[in-house]
Amino acid sequence: MAKGNDSRTLLGMGMVKGLAVTITTMFKTIFLPKKHLATVNYPKVKETPVPRARGVIALDQDACTVCMLCARQCPDWCIYIEGHKEEQPPSKPGGRIKVRATLDRFDIDYALCMYCGICVEVCPFDALFWTPEYEYSETQMGEMLHDMDRLQDWMKTVPEVPALEP
Repeated sequence: MAKGNDSRTLLGMGMVKGLAVTITTMFKTIFLPKKHLATVNYPKVKETPVPRARGVIALDQDACTVCMLCARQCPDWCIYIEGHKEEQPPSKPGGRIKVRATLDRFDIDYALCMYCGICVEVCPFDALFWTPEYEYSETQMGEMLHDMDRLQDWMKTVPEVPALEP
């Protein structure tokens, strides 16, 4: 058998290479802690997400027309919408009575959501927005179902839309 073709030798070389990487990284972390740290101590140090980060989805209740496009396009079926129609009096005497859809329920189950963003993209009335907030974990699975009031509260954290270039 030729030298170096033995499978035990190849197995041993992979282990030696992996150990070399581990030792090198360990010494870089000890002696050069500021330059080579890839992680942060999360509860104490919080990273600032990039501007287009996908955190939680916020809802603008006034803009929602209960068209249900977001719920129909959601691949996980994690959006629950209920609404009813209300008649509004005409703005001028002798005018037509207007019918407007009113939002009764808008819930997103973040235990099911895969953060694909289809609901935000498909909304024709700009009622759904991404926020950079990523700290919304819960101790109970049932509390991951956010109702429309809680989703409306996330609107405060939606970043301003950057201006278009001239």
